[in-house]
Amino acid sequence: MSDELRLEGLGVAPSVLDTIVTVAAEGVEGIAGVGAPGLAGLVQKGARKGASRAVDVAVDDEGAISATVHVQVLYGHKLKDVANCVQTAVADAVTSQVGAKVAAVDVYVDGIVFAE
Repeated sequence: MSDELRLEGLGVAPSVLDTIVTVAAEGVEGIAGVGAPGLAGLVQKGARKGASRAVDVAVDDEGAISATVHVQVLYGHKLKDVANCVQTAVADAVTSQVGAKVAAVDVYVDGIVFAE
């Protein structure tokens, strides 16, 4: 059984889509990191599948991509604005790099990071 995602005849490894989503989210102003902080973040990095992952990407029967991303936001930024920017950045990155429709981008703010 392969974990490969099929997109209109193109096979894409889930890690490729995870990387596209992660890089897009990390590029948004106000994002301190992708994934949960501390011990929870270590658990996410070790997880292969499921809700505990920092990024989860799925393709529906019509070839549309749904992404879930867990982020940490820098203190002082409006969470809703940052989350909206993450949604836009991820959708734009997936659309431009994969060429597939994006059905949803769910953003979970798992932590606030204070500047040192």
